[in-house]
Amino acid sequence: MERLIERLMYSARWLLAPMYLGLALVLVALLLTFFNSIADLLIDIFVLSEIAVILQVLTLIDLSLVAGLIVMVMYSGYENFVSKLDIDEGTEKLSWLGKMDSGTLKAKVAASIVAISSIQLLKIFMDAQSYDNDKLMWNVLMHLTFVASAFFMGILDCKSRQSGANKYTKAKGP
Repeated sequence: MERLIERLMYSARWLLAPMYLGLALVLVALLLTFFNSIADLLIDIFVLSEIAVILQVLTLIDLSLVAGLIVMVMYSGYENFVSKLDIDEGTEKLSWLGKMDSGTLKAKVAASIVAISSIQLLKIFMDAQSYDNDKLMWNVLMHLTFVASAFFMGILDCKSRQSGANKYTKAKGP
């Protein structure tokens, strides 16, 4: 009975696979949004102000960062929790594939969120006259919360890695 339960629990990891596949569909949605934004920019390029063009470009950069974050989560999540990707020998392979554990993934996700938040905050500052002081303050506080969270997650990850390394050297002996 125990063996059956363990096998079922271990097989349940495959329930994550459709979620990672769903993220690929989200990439398609982001791609369409990206090209729609480029089309809008190109159509209005001669009537837009410099700030409006910069805001559109920041939006494109933001979409690219989110797409990269999705790829990271999709591939490393699949490899860490479901199964190793079988990539043919002659096929181009991402250098980080198979090297990103869940701790590293969390750090990269946190850094990406800070970068995305930074771009959003820059967009808000460039169009500051459209926002009241309360809204500006809340956006800055949210960004600082993301920065602090990423910083503390990094510290905790370093501490846990050092703790793990110390246990390994103590167990191994002189």
